[in-house]
Amino acid sequence: MHSYVRSLKSLFEQNANPANAGPMKKYMRDQFEYLGIKSPQFKELLPEFIRQNGLPPIQELDRIARELWNLPQREFQYLAIGLIGKMEKQLGEDFITTLEYLITTKSWWDTVDTIAGHSVGVMFKRFPKVKAKYLKKWRKSENFWLRRTTLLFQLGYKEETDFELLCEIIRENLGSDEFFINKAIGWALRQYAWTDPAPVKKFVKATKELHPLSRREALKNIG
Repeated sequence: MHSYVRSLKSLFEQNANPANAGPMKKYMRDQFEYLGIKSPQFKELLPEFIRQNGLPPIQELDRIARELWNLPQREFQYLAIGLIGKMEKQLGEDFITTLEYLITTKSWWDTVDTIAGHSVGVMFKRFPKVKAKYLKKWRKSENFWLRRTTLLFQLGYKEETDFELLCEIIRENLGSDEFFINKAIGWALRQYAWTDPAPVKKFVKATKELHPLSRREALKNIG
């Protein structure tokens, strides 16, 4: 085990709260074990650890992220995402393979959405060739978490959003009965509506096949 992971593991295990672990596990439908460290405490522990130990060397982040991902408690996956988020503007284009692994392993909305809306969004902006290659691959994937990522990676783009691209990807997913796809469609449209509501309303009105959940989410803030 990498020494950086060992130190993080020790700190977080020392702060475990079994009384919280059960309800946290239940909230995530019993899919993951938890140490019982809630968000406010987590947000104190990680920055303090980084202040004392620094961020890991960029060339070792892949190994550290994967080792954290393979630990059983969910907080360690959150730690991996937190470290990546603090270093995402330094990542090389080959780190996309790591992000793909994290998206498709121990997949659930709590990790996938953060990776999609932050690290993937940043990487696709920085590396157009990576975006072209992996967007093409992920859009056709049978793994709906990868397809959800293609719907959500522009969440923070605002006026830089390629709305036509978003609409194309939405059309590719029409007819899906997967909750997480239909929810993502509505979320992506609702988010862009904060920037420009008119094309969102036009698209929703014209797209009769849009799932009711997607339609409801898309129009939630604009009527």
